[in-house]
Amino acid sequence: MYDFNYKRASSVDDATASVAEADEGKFVAGGMTLLPTLKQRLAQPSDLVDLADLGDLVGITVNDSTVTIGAMTPHAVVNASADVQKAIPALAKLAGLIGDPMVRNRGTIGGSISNNDPAADYPSAVVGLGATVHTNKREIAGDDFFVGLFETALEEDELVTKVVFPVPDKAAYMKFPNPASRYAIVGTFVSQGPQGTRVAVTGAGSHVFRQSDMEAALEANFASEAVENIKQDDSDLNTDIHASAEYRAHLVTIMAKRAVAEANG
Repeated sequence: MYDFNYKRASSVDDATASVAEADEGKFVAGGMTLLPTLKQRLAQPSDLVDLADLGDLVGITVNDSTVTIGAMTPHAVVNASADVQKAIPALAKLAGLIGDPMVRNRGTIGGSISNNDPAADYPSAVVGLGATVHTNKREIAGDDFFVGLFETALEEDELVTKVVFPVPDKAAYMKFPNPASRYAIVGTFVSQGPQGTRVAVTGAGSHVFRQSDMEAALEANFASEAVENIKQDDSDLNTDIHASAEYRAHLVTIMAKRAVAEANG
């Protein structure tokens, strides 16, 4: 681990100002990805700005039409929330599938989506539910937030403050996990509701994407048989030691079928 300056921020303004003033500043939320990266000497930030004291970024608010989750809310809190379980059970389930208990108790939704790991679970919920990401500067549609491998629409001194999820009529998430890391080799989130019919895929490509052919089929008939013969193009999918692009393409269809079946109860 390289030397760096450490600061514990007292407010959102303090945090963003500290990062803006640094040569190469980084926010620290749960630290589940950043700290291992530093230990492996794969990153060399000049300053780390800890968000742990920003209590106003922790919490869940639910009403008839939305579920709002503060950026510093741990995955375990989302998973255990009776309000989330009632409003969007698929979102509560997804949070419970992330990593292991340590990760779920330390990792945060803001940190997860800001890191934008290609195999992370939360990006599929943000896109699959048509959520809106709120920052200290603006509101960003979920469809526009994830732009590439570990890349988002965030500016260097921009901080996610909360994520607002529309409550769907029905939704479900299914993933084929790596047995060691629990990251998604492929995960598919499906929903139908005020944001239309959506199918978001994580783990398969460089970042989360929508499967438009499946969305069109499910718009006409929201049933698992509607997607069973739709094949995912594998030309832009990932190939690594865990799975080939061809296998990931096959899993997209399988996970979509299972997700639709679960959404339909």
